[in-house]
Amino acid sequence: MLEAADRSLEVILEKYGSKKTFLLRENFPVDERYKADYLGDGASGKQEYAYLWPYSGGLSATVALYEQTKNKKYKSIIDKRLVPGLEEYYDDERKPAGYASYISSAPVSDRFYDDNIWIGIDFTNLYLLTGETKYLEKAKIVWDFVYSGHDDLLGGGIYWCEQKKTSKNTCSNAPAAVFALKLYEATGKKEYLEMGKSLYEWTKVNLQDADGVYMDNVRLDGSIDRTKYPYNSGQMIEAASLLYKITKEPDYLDEAQKVANASFLHFFETDGSQRLKSSNNWFIAVMMRGFVQLYKLDNNPAYLRAFRKNLDFAWTTNRDENGLFYKDWRGVKRDERKWLLDQFAIVEMFANIVDLKL
Repeated sequence: MLEAADRSLEVILEKYGSKKTFLLRENFPVDERYKADYLGDGASGKQEYAYLWPYSGGLSATVALYEQTKNKKYKSIIDKRLVPGLEEYYDDERKPAGYASYISSAPVSDRFYDDNIWIGIDFTNLYLLTGETKYLEKAKIVWDFVYSGHDDLLGGGIYWCEQKKTSKNTCSNAPAAVFALKLYEATGKKEYLEMGKSLYEWTKVNLQDADGVYMDNVRLDGSIDRTKYPYNSGQMIEAASLLYKITKEPDYLDEAQKVANASFLHFFETDGSQRLKSSNNWFIAVMMRGFVQLYKLDNNPAYLRAFRKNLDFAWTTNRDENGLFYKDWRGVKRDERKWLLDQFAIVEMFANIVDLKL
């Protein structure tokens, strides 16, 4: 899997790269008609470069590779290519400073709390891996922006978007709990632990369905979008696992295991194939983070063996002539256009499964 991750990262950076800039393209091949559909109502999605969310997936994938290998090659890619590109999205004109959804040299764009959380988690992980304070300082700046999206409406929780405060989403609260708990591990400051606990409990109370799987968001009128995406439940598995790791309170481990089982039943085929149901690949990669964290606590390999089976299929059977991945886990649908984030997601999953004794 390490060779697969390494070769795939090289292909992605080559195919999606843009001359004379650290920025990447949103799709390969470039599709002039493409319009991003994930920016909320009324947002224009047609741009020359990738939006922040897919770009940041490259940081997550490469941090995962560096964590598994400690290879200076990946550290160099992070410091000399990905972070400089990421800074193109940094917006300190608006306060608190944070990362905007598109490059700051373009007309002003919305700032999404969840987009920033993923970056903050990566910077915190880099600090935990290296001890280099520059990463912790960046993580703290991101945290201040993220928590500025918290208020007491609906009893707490963080909004999805700074400019669209109409809902509080699992994707802006479950990973915020993970981010806070990692900051606690990095700093030892109790306020991060308390915020992590509070965000975890708020999300559990407001957005967990009866089957244990997490719904997407609650609107300010109290109505709930019941859509279930893999990453939302995965981040609650990771948050519960981190809370158990930190506090040793058994209820957290029990809950992590319950949500893991519910998620496995919901997001994998139940026909015996253990095939992943097709989704945004990055949603699956972020779900897998939770399963990895849980495995480190309970050593139950069953779920990650299923992930491994799917990843073996992706590498051996589900790539095109350029070495890029299709997103249909059945291997049937073969779209020509490949989205950047779907590609980085597979690299992250390859990296995160490398050293697990499965």
